[in-house]
Amino acid sequence: MNIPNLSAFRYFDAAAQTGSFVQAAHALNVTHGAVSRQIRALEDALGVQLFERRNRAVFLTPAGHQLKQVTASMFERLEDIVYQLQQTQREHALVVSCEPTIAMKWLIPRLGQFRAQHPAVTVHIMTAGGPVNFAKMGMDLAIRRDDFHWADSVFGIKLCDERIGPVCQPAYPQPVGAAGQVLIHTSSRPKAWATWSRLSRHGTKHAMSLQLDHFYLCIQAALSGQGIALVSHLMVQDEIRDGQLIAPHGFIRDGSSYYLLSPKPLHEDPRAELFANWIGEQLRSDNPPLMNEGST
Repeated sequence: MNIPNLSAFRYFDAAAQTGSFVQAAHALNVTHGAVSRQIRALEDALGVQLFERRNRAVFLTPAGHQLKQVTASMFERLEDIVYQLQQTQREHALVVSCEPTIAMKWLIPRLGQFRAQHPAVTVHIMTAGGPVNFAKMGMDLAIRRDDFHWADSVFGIKLCDERIGPVCQPAYPQPVGAAGQVLIHTSSRPKAWATWSRLSRHGTKHAMSLQLDHFYLCIQAALSGQGIALVSHLMVQDEIRDGQLIAPHGFIRDGSSYYLLSPKPLHEDPRAELFANWIGEQLRSDNPPLMNEGST
């Protein structure tokens, strides 16, 4: 018997618990389309319909209700075991959660500097975005943009302002708004181009668009000459320094900021305090504008 991929059951369980593909996507920090595709693939693999889709709403079928009873307890037990295992590991490692593209493009390449300065502290990086549950996710710290509300019990330290700007290959037609351009959008921050257009006073409505699920895919598309991607300055520092990408309009503040979040005061955990001081210094030195902010 071939059992479908476990991730498909995770998507199903989230949709079954919330009664909504949209809310499931938010809980899992993925797109609505990703949830829909995973559940459709699960239905195809099982040969049964799990949801009825009516007027943009979804309802569990009898088979769906039956499966929900199993997945709910299964993932609850799995989370308990994972938490116990992580608790043991946490005695030796500082677990830091970071948004995927920031982790991939900025944090991980610089992590060797922290290890060199503090060899006694082991750091484990988890990739995740959006709301945080420190106990459930088994993490000590989280790096997040302040695009959601966190509980009053969470301690937050501002690291730096977010700066966004369009980037493209040096040979790609520019400035933004030129005929035939393709603007690359990410589903994880759907209003980014509209925000940049408003702040920079550059029109984008006549351009074609390409939508991808994550920022790192947008960066890759820009590197391959498929269009102009709107990204955080933190995500493309290496590519700009190496001349693979250019930022024809520089970078501007979009009104949001990055924070280091902790479930307790940092001074209660010397490892967390060391990491907070180090990453604060790194971000303050790495996040100046590349051009005069707001330049056109």
